[in-house]
Amino acid sequence: MPAVWTMFNFISALLAVVIAVSVLQGIARGATGSARHLLFIVTEGAVTVASLYFAWQGAKLLSPQLQTWLAERSIQIPTEAMGFFKQLYYTFVTAFRDFPLLRFGALFLIGYVVLKHVLYLIADPLLRIALPARFHRADERRPSLSSALAGGAIGAVTGFGRALLLVAGLFIFVTLFPHTPLSGYIQGSQLYQKGAKQVIEPFTGDLIASQLPVFTRAVEREIGNIMQRKYEVIDAAVPTDVAEAAKEVTAPGKTDEEKAKLLYKWVGSRISYDWNKVRDYEERGVWHEQTPEDTFHTRKGVCIDYARLYYVMAKAAGLDAKVVTGLGYDGQGGYGPHAWNEVYLREKSAWVPLDPTWYSSGGNWFNPPKFAETHVREA
Repeated sequence: MPAVWTMFNFISALLAVVIAVSVLQGIARGATGSARHLLFIVTEGAVTVASLYFAWQGAKLLSPQLQTWLAERSIQIPTEAMGFFKQLYYTFVTAFRDFPLLRFGALFLIGYVVLKHVLYLIADPLLRIALPARFHRADERRPSLSSALAGGAIGAVTGFGRALLLVAGLFIFVTLFPHTPLSGYIQGSQLYQKGAKQVIEPFTGDLIASQLPVFTRAVEREIGNIMQRKYEVIDAAVPTDVAEAAKEVTAPGKTDEEKAKLLYKWVGSRISYDWNKVRDYEERGVWHEQTPEDTFHTRKGVCIDYARLYYVMAKAAGLDAKVVTGLGYDGQGGYGPHAWNEVYLREKSAWVPLDPTWYSSGGNWFNPPKFAETHVREA
């Protein structure tokens, strides 16, 4: 029994069921009903492919023009306090202007929905005109044996098409996540391997295998940039007392690096880690939101509060900085949610990382050589 169970593969079973159900549906519908169903599936596929293609081309054409139009409007994030909806507006508009994948994706999605609807409106009446009247109504009587057999054959073609679509989806998943247990299980299916190797791979070449992971990583980077933009908008207004403190702290610095280090030491040494805030969140599910001004005055916060305070103080001191979110090493072999900063040093023409939260733990966390081994940027 165990040997038989280990040989059984749910993916193969699922693909077989998809084909079998289509065959049974074909037999039940008969030749005319199955042919009509197959025709509508083919039409839907053609409309979908055409919509995807023209939406893609349209997005490629419109995206740079829209970026230019938005850039000419010189939209700037206000430096005064903003309400939630105003923050949301500036986050979206400036991200739409500055991040090409977001802009392209939105245009592509809108174009696809509109085009598919329009093409359906065109295709439906054309089919009704071109096809015999009997194709537009279901056979109310039970199909004859010959009609049922023909319907079953047509259903088999439909089933193979559906199965290939499922294989294509699984193929994309395996390409993106090759080292997961689920991917290994999928690849253990003989039916999946035949569909992937004999149809999907020859048809797509190295497009999916080589380009899709690259595209996915680019999307991940852009999501991180959008998260950064959110904090830029939320913390656009720097309180006067915070700005004055930042200028005073960085006054001895002559270079961007010296100013950035002075701020790193000041925030890291002046702010105490708020363990009560952590406990409230972990044990009661209560998150105490606070602004950089709150952190500045209470002298307490968690990693995101350290990072946001550093960001606004750096901005007030004339530095270009970022809030970065991701995972931080917990010292016990694992990683947990964390936030830190990056600051741009003009004399080095480079962004460098720093972690003011970890300042009090000892060691140098201002651009150390192996920073990336303990900090993993959010994907």
